[in-house]
Amino acid sequence: MKKLVVMLIVAAFVGTAFVAVASDNGPAEVKYEVKMGTVTFNHTAHQGLTDCATCHHTEGYAACKSCHDGTKAPKAKDAYHKNCKDCHKEKGQGPTKCKECHVK
Repeated sequence: MKKLVVMLIVAAFVGTAFVAVASDNGPAEVKYEVKMGTVTFNHTAHQGLTDCATCHHTEGYAACKSCHDGTKAPKAKDAYHKNCKDCHKEKGQGPTKCKECHVK
C-alpha cells in the first residue's frame, strides 16, 4: 500500500511539473538595457503572431548569447533591428523609429 501511495505522489508531482513546463511561454516582457535607452519588448503581445522559430531559431528557445558570441553571427543589435523593424514595416504597425523603442 505504501508503494502505491508513493507512486501516486510521484506521478502527481511529475505531471504537475510537466504541465508547468509545457505551458511556459517565456516572460511576459523582456527589457534590453542599451546605450540608446531601454527597449521593452512585450513578449506576450507578440506570441501567436507568427511561429516561435521566426525569432527563436533553436528548439530550446535559449537566449541568443547562449550560442552566439557576436563574432560568428550578426550582432544582436543588427538582428533585432532587422527582425523587428522589418516585421513592423511589413505589417504596417509597431514602432520603426529609434525613440519609439529606445526610451531613456
